[in-house]
Amino acid sequence: MSALSDETPAGELDVEDAEEDVEAEEPKPKAVVEETPKAPPRVRKLDIVSHRNKFFLFSLLLIIPGMYVMITKGFLLGIDFAGGTEFTLRFENHPTIKQVEQAARSEFADATVIAAGTDQFIIRGPALGPARQTEVINDLEQSVGPIDRSKLSVLEVGGTIAGETIELSLLSVVVAAIGILALLTFRFRNVPGGWRAGFQFGGSALAALLHDVFLLTGVFAILGTVFDLKIGELNSLFVTAVLTVVGFSVHDTIVVFDRIRENLRVSQRLTFEQVVNLSIMQTAARSIITSFTVVLVLVSILIAGGPGLQGFALALLIGIVSGTYSSIFNAAPLLVVWRRLQPVR
Repeated sequence: MSALSDETPAGELDVEDAEEDVEAEEPKPKAVVEETPKAPPRVRKLDIVSHRNKFFLFSLLLIIPGMYVMITKGFLLGIDFAGGTEFTLRFENHPTIKQVEQAARSEFADATVIAAGTDQFIIRGPALGPARQTEVINDLEQSVGPIDRSKLSVLEVGGTIAGETIELSLLSVVVAAIGILALLTFRFRNVPGGWRAGFQFGGSALAALLHDVFLLTGVFAILGTVFDLKIGELNSLFVTAVLTVVGFSVHDTIVVFDRIRENLRVSQRLTFEQVVNLSIMQTAARSIITSFTVVLVLVSILIAGGPGLQGFALALLIGIVSGTYSSIFNAAPLLVVWRRLQPVR
């Protein structure tokens, strides 16, 4: 502040000095802080379609060894397919299944024992004549305990019945496959391309289904003939497991295909490959979680279910894991390949 001049009245400031003071009292502008733009959130993408050849190769590596064993060595057939004798007995002294197994396998090494109720057991073995059947029953009574003769039954399965069982089992799988192909072709006929596109959807699902069947039968052929394990035996329960796997595999595939059909209607700017990949991402978690809950139950049966149910549980376990894999990594990518080879409008 400049001093007062002699000629300036008290309380008044020089004009120039006042202007300088006003300029000095003006607030200084604040520094402008530039905000750094935030990076967009990272989106994880599951790109299955672009790597489809790797998944196809992995599936072939799983299937080919089993098919080779099936062609060269065949299967370890159970009594339902190979023929044999089945004893249904009820013991009066409440034995454990391990005691019955030990006694039965002392009679024939490949005996199979199934618990069929309270103190009742089913023992399966090779074909035996009437005299040998009576001898086995007497030996079991001496080794395990008294047998309730009123509940005793002996069933002998001959080669003719076993052959008919094989034919009917194969026929049931073929009929199921043809029915599934027709159903899916009809269901997806309303996607762009009409019936031709529907046949592509149905054919892709059928190929994934056959992948699961060949993988399952191949694993059992290896277990039964290469490693000589009883759990790899083919019987009527195995056929039941195969048909169950067929239904489960198609169910999982339909979930993915239904989402593809919906996205084709609302995402017309995307290519077909992008629609398929988007649909896989939207359904993969659901399919995996659903299958995992079933796997937990099957693992429990496999561990604690006893010899009679272990083969059945193992077949379902392999089939369901394979069905989930093929629905995500084989069926939908195969549909993309088919659409490339035979475009539809």
